[in-house]
Amino acid sequence: MAAVRDAVQSPDAERRFLLSGVPWAAYVTLRDALDDSHVHMTYLDGSLELMSPSERHEEDGTLIARLLEAWAEEYDIDLRGFGGATFRSEAKARGLEPDECYTIGPKAPGVPPQLAIEVVVSNPLLDKLDVYAGLGVAEVWVWHSTSRNFAVHRLTAGRYEPVASSELLEGLDLAVLGSFVRGGENHTALVKAYRAALHR
Repeated sequence: MAAVRDAVQSPDAERRFLLSGVPWAAYVTLRDALDDSHVHMTYLDGSLELMSPSERHEEDGTLIARLLEAWAEEYDIDLRGFGGATFRSEAKARGLEPDECYTIGPKAPGVPPQLAIEVVVSNPLLDKLDVYAGLGVAEVWVWHSTSRNFAVHRLTAGRYEPVASSELLEGLDLAVLGSFVRGGENHTALVKAYRAALHR
């Protein structure tokens, strides 16, 4: 395995390290050994990124999940969450843990989620969309913590295309949801205010 690269950009950003020349078996062993740790791993064709998320990263992700689940409750959508479970494919040489992920209705064991949500505080060292595409995740939302907005990507013919809104969750206004992702504020109050906004 080759060199380590660290991309710390600010005190609030995550620590990221990139290892190259990592065999699949080594990745699986590391991931399984550190399964209960707070280290996110992204594997892509022999390169392995290790990331320790910041408080801002985790707070934004938690708020997005709570708001999205509140929306699903309001509209009686069978949205099933799988948090940051590990999804990987040896055949595709890809693996990672989403910040949050969901399916609509039942999900078969071992099948990737339909929707993955990524929170970006510091820039990833690997192309996570490439990883998600290899795993077959239908839709990826990327929340940019600095600009406070979502970018939505839909898998089409094996590649992601940017789309204006979610096709999985029709009728969801991500701009409105994103306006309530405000770290440092009362989370319960934000969810209640979002529910009230949905009825206006």
